[in-house]
Amino acid sequence: MNAEGLVEVVLPGKVEPEGLRFRHGTVPAPGPGQVLVRMEATGVSFAEQQMRRGRYYDQPPFPFVPGYDLVGTVLTTGEGVGQGLAGTRVAALVKTGGWASHVLVDAADVVPVPAGVDAAEAETLVVNGITAWQMLHRKARVRAGGTVVVHGANGGVGSVLVQLARAAGMRVIGTASARHHDALREQGVVPVDYRTGDLAARLRALVPGGADAVFDHVGGRGIVDSWRLLAPGGTLVSYGTASTRDDEGSKQWPVLKLLGRLWLWNALPNRRRAYFFNVWAGRAFARNRFRSRLRADLTQLFAALQRGDVTARIAARLPLAQVAEALRLAESGTVAGKVVLHP
Repeated sequence: MNAEGLVEVVLPGKVEPEGLRFRHGTVPAPGPGQVLVRMEATGVSFAEQQMRRGRYYDQPPFPFVPGYDLVGTVLTTGEGVGQGLAGTRVAALVKTGGWASHVLVDAADVVPVPAGVDAAEAETLVVNGITAWQMLHRKARVRAGGTVVVHGANGGVGSVLVQLARAAGMRVIGTASARHHDALREQGVVPVDYRTGDLAARLRALVPGGADAVFDHVGGRGIVDSWRLLAPGGTLVSYGTASTRDDEGSKQWPVLKLLGRLWLWNALPNRRRAYFFNVWAGRAFARNRFRSRLRADLTQLFAALQRGDVTARIAARLPLAQVAEALRLAESGTVAGKVVLHP
């Protein structure tokens, strides 16, 4: 048993960031098929922002430990797990539980991190990178020379997505506030300020023939504009409902309404397609395929990072003890990239 104590961040209910609680305990021992990972980096994604409001559509009952992903070192392994994993730096997609000093993970769900890759940099590519990669390459499948529109191009997912699209030879138009435009231009992205004027008209002027793909995390009424922006044969990938983040009422209703709209569009006689993407979808029905794709895609992402095709966009690095500050920063809309937590 590791001599260090366990520290976990607990979300007790619908609270402000300062309402998060710390729980201390004994470091657990891994069970059969599990590994014990000492966290080196975890992060604040949009999922946790919704969870603290009780707005994430399939979050567990309160109280629970948030944290969608993590990177860390395997300390010990349980029965049936090869001893070779001990001492290995790994990444894992866990959905909840990552905001902790030590995390138990199924051995089949960890992906080795290449030597020399910084833990915080690797962390930016787990949930955000996998989401971006699978939307671009498994859903939209846009060819080199195509044009894509990325809403929230400076965000955690968007900042990875625009880099992957540019590395694949695509023209990229990204919406973001004006403060991020210079950085986007340096990456070869055409920036559009979503806060001024008629956004739909300005985007249409840039792609008069329509876009090959639109990636929309906003949802709400704006999803109609994203659909109309598509070229024949184009693909809309919706992966969030940020516009309803602060709404009251059912947390499932915005997603169900969105799914109904996408289903209707797909049923129409047209050459365009719409998808709702959630990185966790399919795990319950095809766990082995989910794991295989996660391992393959994350390995590709780490390789892209090492080649320089992708640069880790780290907005800030803060200790787990400052998780409230990290959450407020991530929610502020003023940063580019991922807010990363470390022990």
